[in-house]
Amino acid sequence: MGWVALGRRAGGSSRLSPILSLSLASLVRSLLFTTLCVLTLALTFATFVNSEDIFEEGKSDKEILDNLLLSTRYDKRLLPPVQGTLTVNVSVLLLSLASPDESSLKYEVEFLLQQQWYDPRLRYSNRSRYEFLNAIHHHNDIWLPDTYFIMHGDFKDPLIPVHFALRIYRNGTVNYLMRRHLILSCQGRLNIFPFDDPQCSFAIESISYEQTAITYVWKNDEATLRKSPSLTTLNAYLIRNQTITCPIKASWRGNYSCLKVDLIFTRDRAFYFTTVFIPGIILVTSSFITFWLEWNAVPARVMIGVTTMLNFFTTSNGFRSTLPVVSNLTAMNVWDGVCMCFIYASLLEFVCVNYVGRKRPLHNVVYRPGENPVTQGEKKREGGNATTGSNGPNEIIACTNCGPNPCTHTATNGCAAECCFVQVRKKEPPHPIRVAKTIDVISRITFPVAYFMFLTFFFIHYKGATS
Repeated sequence: MGWVALGRRAGGSSRLSPILSLSLASLVRSLLFTTLCVLTLALTFATFVNSEDIFEEGKSDKEILDNLLLSTRYDKRLLPPVQGTLTVNVSVLLLSLASPDESSLKYEVEFLLQQQWYDPRLRYSNRSRYEFLNAIHHHNDIWLPDTYFIMHGDFKDPLIPVHFALRIYRNGTVNYLMRRHLILSCQGRLNIFPFDDPQCSFAIESISYEQTAITYVWKNDEATLRKSPSLTTLNAYLIRNQTITCPIKASWRGNYSCLKVDLIFTRDRAFYFTTVFIPGIILVTSSFITFWLEWNAVPARVMIGVTTMLNFFTTSNGFRSTLPVVSNLTAMNVWDGVCMCFIYASLLEFVCVNYVGRKRPLHNVVYRPGENPVTQGEKKREGGNATTGSNGPNEIIACTNCGPNPCTHTATNGCAAECCFVQVRKKEPPHPIRVAKTIDVISRITFPVAYFMFLTFFFIHYKGATS
């Protein structure tokens, strides 16, 4: 009986051995999984403790940035992980405006360009004593917008050292500020120069990120540029400016976000009046002096005409050398042409007067200065009778008995014998000297009046074209 029971027990144990081996394997796997979980929690806790430790009060901003920008947690090649489109807020602070170059319409502009965006990867704890981290020395390790300028012009010599500021705030906001110095080629309406207002424009746009990835907006919806309190304008007269979103025609590529800055300048009108217009008016009116001189004052009148013409040519050419060369008709071309025509016309008027005055008079008429060109003679009749025996068919007789008012008749028309006097007018041609003097008298009025009308039209027309 004992041997049988023992055998039965041995057979049962052989059946239980596979079950025990399976239980042991499951137990080992469970122990390994538990160990891995504990190790993971330990590492996580250690990392958390270390990450919190970097924001302790004694840590410097460099140490904090070194840990924030570790390659295991930050990659500058990737856009900041924000929901939707990354918004870059832009503002411009105008620092200085240099003297313009009138011959090329170029202005030098210096300003600060500020860009601000949100990068959640750069948030740090409030346990740090820093309100912001100065990341100027980590400039090459942080993602920055690839902003470039769309403009007509050029950059001035690179700033050495490069002037910029880079700040990272607690909530991950990045503020990037840089100083730029541009030479802008402006667009002016040269057909009304110098009454035009040149406009200088430049725009900013991302070079690689489309509008679905990055959107540029003006910070606080600024409609105009901010100006530095110590803004210096060296002979550059900025009358207004505006900040807008680029219209389609001003954008290089329509599917990229773009912002535009317009600077509208005006010219120093006082400079052009003192150097161009007033001297021109003086020279033209000086040429009119010849009309008050004697018709035969050849040396004086020739000297005035030729001198004013040469002086006007000199001043005009000297000023024109500093202006931009264009093929269309400008206001300065109109001014120079009309003024030169008046000076030349006054010289031609002298030639005409001198030619007419030197002509030989017809019928040998004698010129008497101060005498009416039509000779007059009166014949009085003693006793109230008029002497009519010598009256010809072309003689005019004034009668007093033709009615309530005196009347005139030709001698052959039969005037009554009671006429008190006879006035004889001989139809003789005027003396050439008298004609020459008459031309001068007419020119004294017509030339100044015509020139005044031109001045009025010129300034009203081109001033109105500006507005």
